[in-house]
Amino acid sequence: MKLTVALRAIDELGEGPWWSVADQCLWRVDIHGCLLHRWRPSDGNDETYSLPGAVGFAVPTAGKSLVLGLRQGIALFDPADRSVDVLVHPAPNRPEIRFNDGKTDRAGRLWGGTLTDDEREPTAALHRLEDDGSLATVVDGIVVSNGLGWSPDGLTMYYTDSGPQTIWAFDFDPETGEPANRRVFATDTDHYPDGLTVDAEGGVWSAKWGGSRVVRYEADGSISAVIESPVSRPTSCMFGGPGLATLYVTSARVGLDSDEVRQTPAGSVLAVEPGVVGIPEVPWRGIDRAAATAQP
Repeated sequence: MKLTVALRAIDELGEGPWWSVADQCLWRVDIHGCLLHRWRPSDGNDETYSLPGAVGFAVPTAGKSLVLGLRQGIALFDPADRSVDVLVHPAPNRPEIRFNDGKTDRAGRLWGGTLTDDEREPTAALHRLEDDGSLATVVDGIVVSNGLGWSPDGLTMYYTDSGPQTIWAFDFDPETGEPANRRVFATDTDHYPDGLTVDAEGGVWSAKWGGSRVVRYEADGSISAVIESPVSRPTSCMFGGPGLATLYVTSARVGLDSDEVRQTPAGSVLAVEPGVVGIPEVPWRGIDRAAATAQP
């Protein structure tokens, strides 16, 4: 199996794919371009929204807005009027810290991880947005917070720190949202594990930055599939399309020389049908923008 181009694009740092079952569209972000994209494969329309800063993730809410992980903090975004309402930041006096990857668990809680601009020191963390609007720091000592995912039964959480090239596994309590028993799930000494997703059979798919591939791990950490990529920097992956049978992969152009940018579809959205299907993602269960702005 090989990834092929599904949408020719020029994302500088494409990331955060999120498939909306309700709207049959793929949301993604361009971190360095400060852009949010909404692509409908059915008609090819790829709508673009400009944002006020670097954006690490975008997650639909149960209403019509999205919750974003911006440099300015976690924010609500209304596509209708393109307004941005910042809710909270884990370190408001440290502008070098920004949100990177983020996702909801099976109960709809929002999780977002951070990084510092130099991506060298373990000063970042994984945070959970609480129902009262506060941020709980759940895992600290992180270098580059990246891919998140949960097993089909919601009892295992997977979490990537690209700095030490490690994917961690945690026991997870679906009722409380508390992870425990942190352990190494997989390591990659040759490439950097980036974004990830989990399929309906419990397979963990990890995009390999610098590795020109996406790898599927079994629940025991063994590798069961390797899908080659036409770009060297795939960044994240998400199942979508009819029946969630297509694996969509975002990619990046940042840091590549001009020849590689010209000769490859770097920055495009790639796709493959790997023979397994995904699990529908859960919208954020928190307040929608209308409720947020109505509060005194």
